[in-house]
Parts: sequence; structure tokens; C-alpha cells
Amino acid sequence: MVCGHALTIQRVLTPRYLRAYDGLVSSQGFRHRHLVGISALAPEEITQILDLGDHYLELDAQPVKKLAELRGRTIINLFFESSTRTRTSFEIAAKRLGADAVNITGSASSTAKGETLIDTVRNVEAMRPDAIVVRHAFGGAAAMIAPHVGGAIINAGDGQHEHPTQALLDAATIRRHKGLKTAGSPRGGSIAGLEVAIVGDLAHSRVARSNILCLSKLGANVRACAPWTLVPRGLEDIGGEVTRAHTRITPHLDEALEGADVVMMLRVQNERTAGEAPRFPNAREFSRMYGLSVRTLERAKPDAIVMHPGPINRGVELAPEVADGARSVILEQVSWGVAIRMAVLRAWIMKSFEVP
Repeated sequence: MVCGHALTIQRVLTPRYLRAYDGLVSSQGFRHRHLVGISALAPEEITQILDLGDHYLELDAQPVKKLAELRGRTIINLFFESSTRTRTSFEIAAKRLGADAVNITGSASSTAKGETLIDTVRNVEAMRPDAIVVRHAFGGAAAMIAPHVGGAIINAGDGQHEHPTQALLDAATIRRHKGLKTAGSPRGGSIAGLEVAIVGDLAHSRVARSNILCLSKLGANVRACAPWTLVPRGLEDIGGEVTRAHTRITPHLDEALEGADVVMMLRVQNERTAGEAPRFPNAREFSRMYGLSVRTLERAKPDAIVMHPGPINRGVELAPEVADGARSVILEQVSWGVAIRMAVLRAWIMKSFEVP
């Protein structure tokens, strides 16, 4: 296997850069106009979002899953990349809050006719939505369009940059299973000190970047594992001192899994490698070296949970018996996706993290 780092990572937008898109601080202390990345959020704000998500998860157990908190509001889901879980959960989240949700795909938008992304967003903005949820293939797309809208821009994944709501729902899932109740975290518990292994295609994963930022800010320790050809240079530095203190990179799966509390697997994103030189010999070799099986999972703690943001490539990064096993919380992540996205939509539209 070829040694040497993969290409340098796409720059993670810093809080200083993002402040250009923040609005005035609200009466509730809310200081954000948009959610472009985890990098702009303080640890206490992340915790408040998770607490709000806890509140909305309780709605899952109710026979009528409908609220009126965003009644009369309009949310547009503008997706230029394929999506099942993220787009559907944002739509369900909006409707459960009482908002009107409109879905637009890239193939159904005028960008297919040559219209620029900025012009598309300006036309959508002319209809006065309260929030636009955006997914795009290019990193920085959400930040680029943010100055052109009056409502909130919610980043649903932009290239290899960030996927903030995925990291938030992953943190919520970890907190539910592994959170330690403390005086400072009485509701969902603290995940500080947990050992989290993130294994797979780190070079192309926006989920890995957002999770490294989010988990580090919450005090968890991240072990990022991949062949060196799939490790972007500077990955541990994306959040400055916080991520440097909490992130360790290793090319050895056994080392990453040893004593881990959480194992998060990532698929190889073949759709982002067109035109690139091969990063590893073949899928079979990758699976043998970096796939999670019943045998390799034994190196983690006996009560370790297994996570995956989806979609899963069964038999490559994750054995079917592990994906469907008792320690898998993958479908719980999907449930948390709706609750956390409800929390995000309400917070960024109502400008408050307070639990209603």
C-alpha cells in the first residue's frame, strides 16, 4: 500500500470567517444567522442543541407527532446531491414542527439549464423562505450563498467540508448510550473522556471532519484510522488546539479499536474519486485491512457501540453481522436525525436554544 498523506484537506471555515454571516445576538443570547459548520459553535451551544434534540425525541413515542411551533413558516430543502436519510429527515422535521416543507433537487432546478447557484438561491430567496437547507458537491457552497439570503442557511453537507447536523445527531446518539450524568450535564450526560474510533475514508468524508470538531469540543478523544493514502494532511489541526489535543491518527485498525467506547465506520466514497489515482489496491484488500468484523470488534470495549452515517457498503467497511448486531445503533442514528434536525430548524428560525 502506498505511503504518504493524501491531498491536503479542504479548509474548514473558521469561526472568524463565519462571523461575517452571523446576525445580531437575539434577546435569548442566540448569535447565529446560519449553520454552516460545527466550527462556529461553542461547546455549550452544542450541548443546548443536544438537549433540545432530547426534547423532540420524546415526540417519537407519541401517537400524534405534530407540533405547531413553526406553523406558518416555510423551509426549502435544496439538494444538489443524492440523499435519502438527510433530505427525508429534514422534511419530516419541518412537518413535525408545523412548517411547510418544499423539496428541490439539482436535476429539477434551473442549474440543470445553466443557471448559477447564486442565481438559483436568489430566486428561491425572493419567495421569502424562513430557512434553506442546502446540500452541494462543492465545499464552501453553504458559506458562499449565505450572504445572499435573509433567512437561515442550514448546511446539509457541502463537498468534503462539513456535515454539521450529522455530527450533532452522532453526538446525541453517543450521549444517549455513553453519556455520564454530571452536575454540568444533568440532562443527557457528558461524553468527555470517551474513546471514539472513526475508521474509513477520511480523505473524502465531511462526516469525519464535523465529528472530529464536535466530539473534540465535547471532550471526547478521537482515533482517526485509515491507510495513509486516505488521511488528509492536517486533519488533526482543523479545529486548532482543541482538535490537536483530542485527535490521534493511526493507520493501524487494531490500535484504533483497542479499548474504544464507540466505533464509527465510514464508507469509501467512490463517487468523489473520479480522475484520482487509486488510494488502495481494491475493495477486498481494503475490507481485509480496515473492515469491521465480529473478530476485529472484540478489540473494542465489550459494551462499545457501532455507528455508521450511511449508506453502508456491506461486506466492505462493515460486516453484515456487525451492522445488524446487538451493538449496532445505526438505525437509532436515523431516529436521532429527525429529532436533532427539528432542534436545529427551531433554533435557527426562532433564534433560541431554549427547550419549549
